[in-house]
Amino acid sequence: MLEELKEEVCQANLDLLAHGLVVGTSGNVSGRDDESGLVVIKPSGVAFDVLRPEHMSVVDLHGTPVEGPYRPSVDTVSHVYVYRERADINGVVHTHSPYATSFALRGEPIPVFTTTHAALFGGPIPISGYAVIGEEEIGREIVAHVGVGTAVLMRSHGVFTIGADPQRALRSALYTEECAEAAHLAILRGYVEPLPPQVVQASRDWYLTGYGQRPIGAGS
Repeated sequence: MLEELKEEVCQANLDLLAHGLVVGTSGNVSGRDDESGLVVIKPSGVAFDVLRPEHMSVVDLHGTPVEGPYRPSVDTVSHVYVYRERADINGVVHTHSPYATSFALRGEPIPVFTTTHAALFGGPIPISGYAVIGEEEIGREIVAHVGVGTAVLMRSHGVFTIGADPQRALRSALYTEECAEAAHLAILRGYVEPLPPQVVQASRDWYLTGYGQRPIGAGS
């Protein structure tokens, strides 16, 4: 069942490893099927470099296993909480990417220092409260803090990102780490002034209306 989604979620998990956002078995990607409501997620404790689509776990929106040879990720209850609360979200990513996690360990949001950050996220990447690993509490913290954005730093833990599909959630994870690295390196040299709110908003507006491809005839 859900063979295409299994392939998509498996590839997104492999991409986490390829981009250096995860090590060992820590981290995961999930995707929700709109029609059935079922969720495909990385299995628990299986190394990224051996993952195959047939290894993926399928669960319902309460985390109950439906199909798959392995137990689903320990973060499953957190993922499905987000899906239950946010009908617009069909992809969730969790990483411990080092630069973003360094902000999470300090309990600090990632400030908006670059126009790239402003365009993609529209504001600082927020920090959550503490939450217990493997519990629904993490999902509650994600929903409570993400707002209109796509990324949350889980205090003393790591990063969660969301998207309309697994690939867009993955893209948010990649850019969260890029923005965190740039911010970290800049702060090492001294105080950095965050971008003014009007610059952040202008960059965000441009991204939402002017970036990417549009059909011919849809404007210049």
